[in-house]
Amino acid sequence: MGTSGEGLGRCSHALIRGVPESLASGEGAGAGLLALDLAKAQREHGVLGGKLRQRLGLQLLELPPEESLPLGPLLGDTAVIQGDTALITRPWSPARRPEVDGVRKALQDLGLRVVEMGDENATLDGTDVLFTGREFFVGLSKWTNHRGAEIVADTFRDFAVSTVPVSGPSHLRGLCGMGGPRTVVAGSSDAAQKAVRSMAVLTDHPYASLTLPDDAAADCLFLRPGLPGVPPFLLHRGGGDLPNSQEALQKLSDVTLVPVSCSELEKAGAGLSSLCLVLSTRPHT
Repeated sequence: MGTSGEGLGRCSHALIRGVPESLASGEGAGAGLLALDLAKAQREHGVLGGKLRQRLGLQLLELPPEESLPLGPLLGDTAVIQGDTALITRPWSPARRPEVDGVRKALQDLGLRVVEMGDENATLDGTDVLFTGREFFVGLSKWTNHRGAEIVADTFRDFAVSTVPVSGPSHLRGLCGMGGPRTVVAGSSDAAQKAVRSMAVLTDHPYASLTLPDDAAADCLFLRPGLPGVPPFLLHRGGGDLPNSQEALQKLSDVTLVPVSCSELEKAGAGLSSLCLVLSTRPHT
């Protein structure tokens, strides 16, 4: 879920899934992925959960790890959430499609209206969907096709939905994100800049833009916490992960920066926004 903007409202819940031992080996996680330090990955994940709960004041719901789903922690790919509606995605990789089951049940238990993707020709990864608070952009990538984007438009009819070609190995939110209610942040690569230019042509809304040295630094989450009187937060890659982008992020003066690390989880293909789902309404529990 892309979280940002005035149309989003204040966040109350965050959903994460634990890191299974099967993620520790490249073979367990999937072809072409690097083996990782399991203990370090679990520490990073624990710090992320702690900041969502303690720093941002969100009610944290953690799904248990599932050894049969080594990429289960990347649950940002499994749903697109806006208001009280959750669209359950259809990941491009058949091996990842069982990941949606636990997420579906958790969102149903929270009282959200759950929409299914019934078209077998559609593919959609949630991290290809960026919500700005005013509209949706859906990246057409290796993982997400036109039919998947059409279902996003059918589900969220109150908002404009535009498609953005994504070149290279990234999802859309691996190239750009929202750094504030009216600010798009993007990496400096050709793919990231091309995506931002496409978005600028497609939108009727004026967004400021900020270019970061690292594409991965643009994979951030702008969040309006549920605590009264608390300013918006930007959850972003910090620490020693992407030092070249830290100075540029300081230019975002209208948000409180909250740094977290996911350098180990990144070896499994995780971006920051793929590691949690944030609910922007207070569900009926």
